[in-house]
Amino acid sequence: MMPPFIHLLLLFSIITFICASSSSPTKNLTLLGSAHFKNNSIILTQQLATCNSHPNSPTGRVLHSYPIRFLRSSSNATATVSFSTRFSATIIPSPPPCLPGEGIAFLIVSDPNSLPHSDGYLGLPDSPLLDPFFAVEFDTTFNQALGDINDNHVGVDVGSIISVASIDLMSKGIDLKSGKTITAWIEYRDSEKIIRVWVHYTETKPENSILAVPVDLSKILKEFMYVGFSASNGRGSAIHSIEKLQFHTFESLSPNMQLETVSSRNCLICYPEDPGLEESELGMPNKHHRDNRLIELALGLGCLIVLLIILASCLMVYCICLTKRRTIKQRCNEQGQMYRFQGTRMPKKLKLTEIKSATKGFDQNRIIGEGASSIVYEANLPSCGNVAVKRFSKVNQSSSFGNQFATELETMVGCLRHKNLVKLQGWCCEGNELVLVYEYMPNGSLDRILHRRMNVNRSLTFDKRLNILLGVSSALVYLHEECERQIIHRDVKTCNIMLDAEFNAKLGDFGLAEVYEHSSTRRDATLPAGTMGYLAPEYVYSGVPTVKTDVYSFGVVVLEVASGQRPVNEDGVMVTDWVWDLWEKRVLIAAADPNLMGKFDKVDMERMLMAGLICVHPNHQRRPTMKEAALMLRGRLVADLPARKPAVMIQSVRSTEMVGRICGEDAETPWSTPRTHFSRA
Repeated sequence: MMPPFIHLLLLFSIITFICASSSSPTKNLTLLGSAHFKNNSIILTQQLATCNSHPNSPTGRVLHSYPIRFLRSSSNATATVSFSTRFSATIIPSPPPCLPGEGIAFLIVSDPNSLPHSDGYLGLPDSPLLDPFFAVEFDTTFNQALGDINDNHVGVDVGSIISVASIDLMSKGIDLKSGKTITAWIEYRDSEKIIRVWVHYTETKPENSILAVPVDLSKILKEFMYVGFSASNGRGSAIHSIEKLQFHTFESLSPNMQLETVSSRNCLICYPEDPGLEESELGMPNKHHRDNRLIELALGLGCLIVLLIILASCLMVYCICLTKRRTIKQRCNEQGQMYRFQGTRMPKKLKLTEIKSATKGFDQNRIIGEGASSIVYEANLPSCGNVAVKRFSKVNQSSSFGNQFATELETMVGCLRHKNLVKLQGWCCEGNELVLVYEYMPNGSLDRILHRRMNVNRSLTFDKRLNILLGVSSALVYLHEECERQIIHRDVKTCNIMLDAEFNAKLGDFGLAEVYEHSSTRRDATLPAGTMGYLAPEYVYSGVPTVKTDVYSFGVVVLEVASGQRPVNEDGVMVTDWVWDLWEKRVLIAAADPNLMGKFDKVDMERMLMAGLICVHPNHQRRPTMKEAALMLRGRLVADLPARKPAVMIQSVRSTEMVGRICGEDAETPWSTPRTHFSRA
């Protein structure tokens, strides 16, 4: 199924085409006789099925639908406008024994109805008209009675099909019947009273014209004339086609001005391109033509208004649907209101009976972790396998912890698909029960292994620790830069970093996450959330979370993993201050975890500690991005640290509320989050 915006684009294209077609160049051209459009070409005549003569077959003509003004009055005098045309044409004759067609003529005539309807003479009159005409013929037949010089010439006709001047094109290396496309330029400068003609196989205008004929067209042209082309097969057979066509008029020209450089705004006939016709350039000799143009403009405006209304409505509906799809605004209540998800990528909605059966009625013996807002059970679901069931406390469903459930669920189902993020397998919301089901992590949290299980801690080698940090950094890069919507975790700590059977890190617990439409979204100040020891100083002061607040928390995790120390020890000393002090004393390596028993490369350990320090730089502008932090851990980027910890003055706020809680403690404050351990100590 195509995305909604594809449907919108298709609708927009169709309506635009319908509306634009009223002003397309094909609507400004009138086809007569056998002429028709085909593949961006105007086909004037086609090859005949037989080589017999067809004296009554129609000629092919294309004329501009509206007459063009050629005479203008100024200062009690009448001036003839200058003009130029450029077109590309192809003549493809039928093979022998058929005779070739007669050729193509550029034509200016005052009354198209005066032109003959029978085939022959390139579709031009064979006798003088009461309304004279002007033509430049590209003749491919030899008629001695008409004064033709050969069957491959260009001639200038003024009021008669007998040319006043002609030139043999073969002498110029041009064969009209070769089937090759030729480009011709015809110019008339009223100041010089000269018609000039250029012909070439390429679209580059030659320096010298092949024909220059003195002609005073003011005696031939009337105020309004029709412009176009005519072709006929006569007793032969050929395809006569026009591929590109431009016609310009000019009221005044300097003697040295090149007509090719004049703005295309003066283009009255442009096929297939249409740079835009100017109403002032089209001479409307009667009210009927003006009324038609007004009707066309009104229809076009009406189409545009309808298009805008439909497009605005579709965009509104699409935005509403997209917003509802990306955010879960509904909250489960006591009447059992459910979240509803669409699509195959979403976690499964599970029944409460299924979850109770898997946890043996939420048996206490299956508890693998608990916190202020939830209890985590180990379970085995037939549809999901071994899982961790996070059950939110009933008494807290209407409190901020109930919102944490909604936020965590909304965030996890939004776009979180990354190998270093804990995967949400399912969810349940029935009656008073709020449950999230995650993949089971055999090694539990990084906090428990690092600080509480000494036998496992000693097996946590430096390489494993580095791999864990790289996994967490990869997850944060994804949240900050690669996810469809930018996500700030706001609670990066070792308690929320889970380890699978191979000690691969997976970041979890998105109960405090903030979701944004990337950096363009304005961030509002909120009550700072997180855990003491991991909070960036500017976040404590302003309450505005940014990606750099996550970087600070990650830096604390790096120092914690490298040193084996808690963020804040029993004496109240922060690990960041302790490591900064060792850096100033030039004994940074002394911060290494004793449990590693020196089994590490000193350069690698110092690099890890330096990466942690630059991430906890007091000035958030000096902190790296998560992508840069990962490069530092890999040794591909060097942390630029000052000689000592910079002093940044930040006013303390809500100091009475800042009661610290480390992962293992029970104090609950606005600065802390519940414990989320998926394994026993």
